[in-house]
Amino acid sequence: MKRSRILFFLLVWICCSLPTAQLMADNPKTNVDELKEAAPKVFLDCRGCDRDFFRKEITYINYVRDRKDADIHVLVTDQSTGSGGREYTFAFIGLNEYTGLENSLTYSSGPNDTRDETRKGQVEVMKRGLFPYVVKTPIANYIYLSFREKLKPTSVKDPWNFWVFSISGDIRLSGESSRSSRSLNVNVSANRVTPDWKIRLGLSGDFDKRIYDYEDEYIESISEEKNATSMVVKSISDHWSVGGWVEAEANTYSNLDLLFTVAPALEYNLWPYSESTRRQLLFLYKIGYNRANYTEETIYNKMSETLFNQSLTVTLSLREPWGNISASIDGSHYFHDIKKNRLQMNGNLDIRVLKGLSVDIWGRYDLVHDQLSLPIGDASLDEVLLARKELLTAYDYSISVGLRYTFGSVYSNVVNPRFGRTRYRGRGRF
Repeated sequence: MKRSRILFFLLVWICCSLPTAQLMADNPKTNVDELKEAAPKVFLDCRGCDRDFFRKEITYINYVRDRKDADIHVLVTDQSTGSGGREYTFAFIGLNEYTGLENSLTYSSGPNDTRDETRKGQVEVMKRGLFPYVVKTPIANYIYLSFREKLKPTSVKDPWNFWVFSISGDIRLSGESSRSSRSLNVNVSANRVTPDWKIRLGLSGDFDKRIYDYEDEYIESISEEKNATSMVVKSISDHWSVGGWVEAEANTYSNLDLLFTVAPALEYNLWPYSESTRRQLLFLYKIGYNRANYTEETIYNKMSETLFNQSLTVTLSLREPWGNISASIDGSHYFHDIKKNRLQMNGNLDIRVLKGLSVDIWGRYDLVHDQLSLPIGDASLDEVLLARKELLTAYDYSISVGLRYTFGSVYSNVVNPRFGRTRYRGRGRF
């Protein structure tokens, strides 16, 4: 009897399996491709992200090259943290059928995190942010959730009291038969950043020596720059901050034997500082005390002088799905002579104009009327060509305009790392 029951159930199982086996034989292609066609189309808008890694780790969405083809625009912005790491904000913006479905998540990397650790953390945040969109598609039936027990909150006991120290330096040597150069750069910093206070201390030094030997003419160029800076900022509210700078500088290019500056400052942000990765409109006012000792006598017959000045800087920074814009204008003047002033303007505009078409414009323009440290006398030809001395000027500018247009397949799911991204640089002629 027992054997008969076993044979009966075996026969039933075979009969039930035959239609399924026949269906799979008739449709050898699984429904994964059909599910992928219905998956959300995602535009990853992230500067510096490892896009290939994202495509390999998150395969259940369709990546597109242009925002206008996307169902979800993932806008990633970042800013430095007090420890020396970076905080990444992932803004998920729903488009088309997902319009109105938006969310924002953050991930913070540590100062000693490797590139691999950072990109893995970014991918985990991306997965969580995509879930509310993916759950509305048939792919949701193939996603499994797991619960990881959260750690109990504990008070942070930091033996360094949030101070972060950094020391760096490099030596560069280069040359050929007719020229050689040597340079040394050293930087030391100590920073402490908390929600209420921001303290930055730094020391830096640059030494550069270049030697040219051409047709029995020997030219030696030496430039040095030393700087010590301290900045302290106190948060007053979500819009106001107060603080200031203390600096000391020596610079052969600017004819400064020693410039000592004390500058208290007040800053107002039109938008809350919590939105700083997406938008800022800052008004920064500074008033400064300056004690200058010059290496050579200036065009105003000064070897040293005490100066007071003030400045106002307005900075706009926006990063939106349509593109990025940043612009600033800085005006300053000395109190003893208001004609000794400077106006600095710079801006960058990166706009997605049409599908696949982007325009990038960058420019800077300075009106210069405050070169108080210029040395008396004319600069030699060597000093001009080798940029060893600052020259008299009334303005300074630079500008660049770029267009980028891409067309073809809108999808970018495939990753193929073969041959890397190297270019062929053959020296032969074809």
